Amino acid sequence: MMVILLGKDETNKDAVMTWDPDRYEAWFDTPEGSYALDREVQLLQAMLAGWPRRKRKLLEIGCGTGLFLEPLYQMGLDVTGIDKSQEMIRAARKRLGNRATLSVGRGEHMGYSDNEFDYALVWSVLEFTEDPEAMLVEAARVAEKGLLVGFLNKNSLYYCMNVRGSGSSLSKAHWFTWCEMQDLIHKATDFRPTLARSVLAGPMKTWKPVGMSNQINARLLPPALGAFVAVRVDFVNMKPLTPLFAWKSEPEMG
Repeated sequence: MMVILLGKDETNKDAVMTWDPDRYEAWFDTPEGSYALDREVQLLQAMLAGWPRRKRKLLEIGCGTGLFLEPLYQMGLDVTGIDKSQEMIRAARKRLGNRATLSVGRGEHMGYSDNEFDYALVWSVLEFTEDPEAMLVEAARVAEKGLLVGFLNKNSLYYCMNVRGSGSSLSKAHWFTWCEMQDLIHKATDFRPTLARSVLAGPMKTWKPVGMSNQINARLLPPALGAFVAVRVDFVNMKPLTPLFAWKSEPEMG
Protein backbone atom coordinates (compact mmCIF):
# COMPACT_ATOMS: atom_id res chain seq x y z
CA MET A 1 0.00 0.00 0.00
CA MET A 2 1.44 3.32 -1.04
CA VAL A 3 1.11 5.81 1.82
CA ILE A 4 3.76 8.31 0.87
CA LEU A 5 1.22 11.08 0.49
CA LEU A 6 -2.06 10.74 2.31
CA GLY A 7 -2.12 14.53 2.37
CA LYS A 8 0.73 17.00 2.63
CA ASP A 9 -1.10 19.01 5.30
CA GLU A 10 -2.22 15.96 7.28
CA THR A 11 -1.80 16.45 11.03
CA ASN A 12 -4.44 14.11 12.45
CA LYS A 13 -2.68 10.91 13.43
CA ASP A 14 -5.83 8.86 13.79
CA ALA A 15 -7.08 9.95 10.37
CA VAL A 16 -4.05 8.41 8.71
CA MET A 17 -3.56 5.36 10.86
CA THR A 18 -7.19 4.24 10.43
CA TRP A 19 -6.68 4.37 6.66
CA ASP A 20 -9.79 6.15 5.47
CA PRO A 21 -10.21 4.81 1.90
CA ASP A 22 -11.82 8.02 0.63
CA ARG A 23 -8.98 10.22 1.90
CA TYR A 24 -6.44 7.73 0.62
CA GLU A 25 -7.94 7.64 -2.87
CA ALA A 26 -8.50 11.42 -2.95
CA TRP A 27 -4.77 12.05 -2.71
CA PHE A 28 -4.18 10.26 -6.00
CA ASP A 29 -6.61 12.60 -7.74
CA THR A 30 -4.32 15.54 -6.97
CA PRO A 31 -1.60 16.45 -9.52
CA GLU A 32 1.21 15.44 -7.14
CA GLY A 33 -0.53 12.23 -6.09
CA SER A 34 -1.29 11.17 -9.63
CA TYR A 35 2.30 11.81 -10.65
CA ALA A 36 3.68 9.88 -7.66
CA LEU A 37 1.39 6.94 -8.37
CA ASP A 38 2.51 6.78 -12.02
CA ARG A 39 6.16 6.80 -10.95
CA GLU A 40 5.61 4.01 -8.43
CA VAL A 41 3.81 1.83 -10.96
CA GLN A 42 6.69 2.46 -13.37
CA LEU A 43 9.13 1.39 -10.64
CA LEU A 44 7.05 -1.67 -9.79
CA GLN A 45 7.01 -2.78 -13.43
CA ALA A 46 10.78 -2.36 -13.73
CA MET A 47 11.46 -4.37 -10.58
CA LEU A 48 9.18 -7.20 -11.69
CA ALA A 49 10.72 -7.41 -15.15
CA GLY A 50 13.09 -10.21 -14.09
CA TRP A 51 10.33 -12.44 -12.68
CA PRO A 52 8.09 -14.83 -14.65
CA ARG A 53 4.50 -13.70 -14.19
CA ARG A 54 2.13 -15.93 -16.14
CA LYS A 55 0.23 -18.21 -13.72
CA ARG A 56 2.42 -17.04 -10.83
CA LYS A 57 0.82 -16.18 -7.50
CA LEU A 58 1.63 -12.93 -5.70
CA LEU A 59 0.51 -11.81 -2.25
CA GLU A 60 0.45 -8.12 -1.41
CA ILE A 61 0.70 -7.56 2.34
CA GLY A 62 -1.05 -4.33 3.27
CA CYS A 63 -2.83 -4.05 -0.06
CA GLY A 64 -5.01 -1.07 0.88
CA THR A 65 -7.61 -0.21 -1.73
CA GLY A 66 -5.93 -2.38 -4.37
CA LEU A 67 -4.18 0.42 -6.24
CA PHE A 68 -1.19 -1.79 -6.94
CA LEU A 69 -3.00 -5.11 -7.17
CA GLU A 70 -4.71 -3.79 -10.28
CA PRO A 71 -1.51 -3.21 -12.33
CA LEU A 72 -0.06 -6.44 -10.93
CA TYR A 73 -3.09 -8.30 -12.25
CA GLN A 74 -2.66 -6.56 -15.60
CA MET A 75 0.96 -7.76 -15.64
CA GLY A 76 -0.34 -11.34 -15.70
CA LEU A 77 -0.03 -12.32 -12.03
CA ASP A 78 -2.65 -14.15 -9.98
CA VAL A 79 -3.04 -11.67 -7.12
CA THR A 80 -4.07 -11.96 -3.49
CA GLY A 81 -4.24 -9.11 -1.01
CA ILE A 82 -4.37 -8.90 2.75
CA ASP A 83 -4.90 -5.80 4.87
CA LYS A 84 -5.75 -5.23 8.53
CA SER A 85 -8.39 -2.62 7.63
CA GLN A 86 -11.86 -3.90 6.76
CA GLU A 87 -12.61 -0.56 5.10
CA MET A 88 -9.58 -0.86 2.82
CA ILE A 89 -10.45 -4.44 1.85
CA ARG A 90 -14.01 -3.38 1.11
CA ALA A 91 -12.69 -0.67 -1.22
CA ALA A 92 -10.29 -3.14 -2.85
CA ARG A 93 -13.15 -5.56 -3.54
CA LYS A 94 -15.08 -2.74 -5.16
CA ARG A 95 -12.10 -1.95 -7.38
CA LEU A 96 -11.05 -5.48 -8.32
CA GLY A 97 -14.16 -7.64 -8.12
CA ASN A 98 -13.26 -11.27 -8.74
CA ARG A 99 -9.84 -10.47 -10.19
CA ALA A 100 -8.19 -10.78 -6.76
CA THR A 101 -8.56 -12.83 -3.60
CA LEU A 102 -8.84 -10.40 -0.68
CA SER A 103 -8.97 -10.90 3.07
CA VAL A 104 -8.63 -9.03 6.35
CA GLY A 105 -5.58 -9.94 8.41
CA ARG A 106 -2.30 -8.78 9.90
CA GLY A 107 0.90 -9.16 7.93
CA GLU A 108 2.91 -10.09 11.01
CA HIS A 109 0.80 -13.24 11.62
CA MET A 110 -0.74 -14.73 8.48
CA GLY A 111 -2.58 -18.02 8.12
CA TYR A 112 -1.06 -18.93 4.77
CA SER A 113 1.06 -22.05 4.33
CA ASP A 114 4.82 -21.96 3.80
CA ASN A 115 5.65 -21.15 0.16
CA GLU A 116 1.95 -20.78 -0.70
CA PHE A 117 2.78 -17.94 -3.10
CA ASP A 118 5.49 -17.44 -5.66
CA TYR A 119 6.11 -13.83 -4.60
CA ALA A 120 5.23 -11.44 -1.81
CA LEU A 121 4.96 -7.66 -2.04
CA VAL A 122 5.37 -5.35 0.96
CA TRP A 123 4.85 -1.88 -0.49
CA SER A 124 5.24 1.08 1.90
CA VAL A 125 3.84 -0.81 4.86
CA LEU A 126 6.87 -1.45 7.07
CA GLU A 127 6.94 2.22 8.11
CA PHE A 128 3.59 1.81 9.83
CA THR A 129 3.86 -1.56 11.57
CA GLU A 130 5.11 -2.07 15.10
CA ASP A 131 7.29 -5.03 14.09
CA PRO A 132 8.64 -4.66 10.54
CA GLU A 133 11.05 -7.54 10.98
CA ALA A 134 8.20 -9.92 11.85
CA MET A 135 6.31 -8.81 8.75
CA LEU A 136 9.32 -9.48 6.53
CA VAL A 137 9.86 -12.89 8.17
CA GLU A 138 6.25 -13.78 7.37
CA ALA A 139 6.52 -12.44 3.83
CA ALA A 140 9.60 -14.57 3.21
CA ARG A 141 7.89 -17.61 4.75
CA VAL A 142 4.89 -17.55 2.42
CA ALA A 143 6.84 -16.60 -0.75
CA GLU A 144 8.78 -19.36 -2.48
CA LYS A 145 10.63 -17.43 -5.17
CA GLY A 146 11.02 -13.80 -4.16
CA LEU A 147 10.11 -10.73 -2.18
CA LEU A 148 9.60 -7.15 -3.29
CA VAL A 149 9.81 -4.36 -0.70
CA GLY A 150 8.89 -0.72 -1.24
CA PHE A 151 9.78 1.87 1.37
CA LEU A 152 9.99 5.59 2.08
CA ASN A 153 13.55 6.92 2.04
CA LYS A 154 14.63 8.95 5.05
CA ASN A 155 17.61 10.37 3.16
CA SER A 156 15.50 11.79 0.34
CA LEU A 157 14.87 15.45 -0.46
CA TYR A 158 11.17 14.79 -0.03
CA TYR A 159 11.67 13.75 3.59
CA CYS A 160 14.07 16.61 4.34
CA MET A 161 12.00 19.36 2.70
CA ASN A 162 8.41 18.19 3.02
CA VAL A 163 8.14 15.81 5.97
CA ARG A 164 10.84 16.29 8.62
CA GLY A 165 9.73 18.63 11.37
CA SER A 166 6.26 19.09 9.85
CA GLY A 167 4.44 17.57 12.82
CA SER A 168 2.31 15.49 10.45
CA SER A 169 1.53 11.86 11.12
CA LEU A 170 3.70 10.95 8.16
CA SER A 171 6.65 12.52 9.97
CA LYS A 172 5.96 10.18 12.90
CA ALA A 173 6.21 7.05 10.75
CA HIS A 174 9.40 5.00 10.79
CA TRP A 175 11.26 6.14 7.70
CA PHE A 176 14.15 3.90 6.65
CA THR A 177 17.51 4.67 5.10
CA TRP A 178 18.82 2.38 2.37
CA CYS A 179 21.45 0.97 4.72
CA GLU A 180 18.84 0.27 7.41
CA MET A 181 16.59 -1.52 4.95
CA GLN A 182 19.43 -3.72 3.67
CA ASP A 183 20.21 -4.78 7.23
CA LEU A 184 16.53 -5.40 8.03
CA ILE A 185 15.99 -7.55 4.94
CA HIS A 186 19.16 -9.53 5.64
CA LYS A 187 18.21 -10.11 9.27
CA ALA A 188 14.66 -11.20 8.42
CA THR A 189 15.35 -13.37 5.37
CA ASP A 190 19.07 -14.32 5.37
CA PHE A 191 19.21 -12.96 1.80
CA ARG A 192 20.70 -9.82 0.34
CA PRO A 193 18.88 -7.55 -2.12
CA THR A 194 19.15 -8.61 -5.73
CA LEU A 195 18.20 -5.25 -7.20
CA ALA A 196 17.17 -1.83 -5.86
CA ARG A 197 16.05 1.37 -7.55
CA SER A 198 14.24 4.57 -6.55
CA VAL A 199 12.09 7.32 -8.05
CA LEU A 200 10.98 10.85 -7.10
CA ALA A 201 14.38 12.36 -6.40
CA GLY A 202 13.13 15.92 -6.00
CA PRO A 203 10.94 17.59 -3.36
CA MET A 204 7.18 17.45 -3.85
CA LYS A 205 6.92 20.79 -5.66
CA THR A 206 8.91 19.25 -8.52
CA TRP A 207 6.55 16.28 -9.01
CA LYS A 208 5.25 17.34 -12.41
CA PRO A 209 5.02 15.49 -15.75
CA VAL A 210 6.88 18.20 -17.67
CA GLY A 211 10.36 19.67 -18.07
CA MET A 212 13.59 18.85 -16.31
CA SER A 213 11.78 17.95 -13.08
CA ASN A 214 10.04 15.08 -14.81
CA GLN A 215 13.31 13.80 -16.27
CA ILE A 216 14.79 13.68 -12.77
CA ASN A 217 11.79 12.33 -10.86
CA ALA A 218 10.77 9.71 -13.42
CA ARG A 219 14.26 8.27 -13.84
CA LEU A 220 15.10 5.01 -12.12
CA LEU A 221 17.90 5.97 -9.76
CA PRO A 222 20.15 4.28 -7.19
CA PRO A 223 18.23 3.44 -4.01
CA ALA A 224 19.67 6.13 -1.76
CA LEU A 225 18.38 9.03 -3.88
CA GLY A 226 14.62 8.92 -4.43
CA ALA A 227 11.71 9.41 -2.06
CA PHE A 228 10.42 5.93 -2.81
CA VAL A 229 12.66 2.87 -3.05
CA ALA A 230 11.91 -0.64 -4.31
CA VAL A 231 14.05 -3.63 -3.40
CA ARG A 232 13.83 -7.06 -5.04
CA VAL A 233 15.04 -10.15 -3.19
CA ASP A 234 15.32 -13.38 -5.18
CA PHE A 235 15.09 -16.65 -3.26
CA VAL A 236 15.55 -18.97 -6.25
CA ASN A 237 19.01 -19.84 -7.57
CA MET A 238 20.64 -17.87 -4.78
CA LYS A 239 22.54 -18.91 -1.72
CA PRO A 240 21.62 -17.19 1.55
CA LEU A 241 24.05 -14.56 2.79
CA THR A 242 25.52 -14.02 -0.68
CA PRO A 243 25.18 -10.35 -1.65
CA LEU A 244 24.25 -9.52 -5.22
CA PHE A 245 23.95 -5.85 -6.13
CA ALA A 246 23.95 -5.01 -2.41
CA TRP A 247 25.94 -1.86 -3.03
CA LYS A 248 28.19 -0.31 -0.44
CA SER A 249 28.48 2.70 -2.69
CA GLU A 250 26.11 3.94 -5.36
CA PRO A 251 26.80 2.77 -8.93
CA GLU A 252 27.00 5.20 -11.76
CA MET A 253 23.83 5.27 -13.83
CA GLY A 254 24.10 5.47 -17.56
